[in-house]
Amino acid sequence: MTKKMIIEARINEYAMRDDNPHVPWTADEIAETAARCREEGASIVHFHARNPDGSPLHGVDAYAEIIRKIRSRSDILVHPTLGWFANDDDPAGRIACVTTLACDPATRPDFAPIDTGSVNLESYDAESRSFHHGERVYINRTTTLELYARDFKRSGIKPQLVTWAVGFTRRAAAMIEMGLVDEPAWFLVNMTEGACLTGHPGTAAGLKAHLAFLPANRKVEWASNVVGGNLLELADTTARLGGHLAPGIGDHPYLELGCPRNEEVVRMAVRTARAAGREIASPQETREMLGLA
Repeated sequence: MTKKMIIEARINEYAMRDDNPHVPWTADEIAETAARCREEGASIVHFHARNPDGSPLHGVDAYAEIIRKIRSRSDILVHPTLGWFANDDDPAGRIACVTTLACDPATRPDFAPIDTGSVNLESYDAESRSFHHGERVYINRTTTLELYARDFKRSGIKPQLVTWAVGFTRRAAAMIEMGLVDEPAWFLVNMTEGACLTGHPGTAAGLKAHLAFLPANRKVEWASNVVGGNLLELADTTARLGGHLAPGIGDHPYLELGCPRNEEVVRMAVRTARAAGREIASPQETREMLGLA
């Protein structure tokens, strides 16, 4: 039997509404978007809490409200952010919100991300041939990653190992060998296009070059996404290589498709997956595939 595909909807990230007005910001918008994505086939929703003006909002109360509202509308699995560079003053303390949420079964996230390395987060303007935000660095020290993994395991949260390049993947493999991350390990191959130069390019060649370094002797599931690029162009390749998909307008506005809503992007991803012979995993099937409690 062909392995079913997991769809994770990445619905808002740090995206503003200048390009795509459908980015959800409020708790109700996020919960309603999650429910619509679930109807179209997504089994996981990844989201960032936002203020009414779209700026990042970090805090236990904000995330607890969103998680409760998501779960009141559907059975989709919940994957909040840790805050990326917007919550970077204390990298070791970046997980405090998530682990506090885990104290209550009603608000415990199913997943939380661990970016397994540090990256430059400048943007490159090809037209002017200049960098912007050249000082911006997303810091993830190895000692901090070990702390995250231990605390997530203690809290009953499944880590998603977010890998931007081969060095990230090798470090993640070492964490699995150390017993910090349980198998099956859940990887997100985080490719980048456009102004973001940090990750592997969001092409078949970029994806395959990355996949060559996944730990072959471990139980691993992986999903692809493209920050700043059209993941749907890689959906067929991902499906045929046995991977999963993490689409959403948080990573790319899909101007070329008329600024669709998140659920429309999920619907297109599902259509491509099925055309490649892959059926779609439900939240319960996703739990079983990824070894969630």
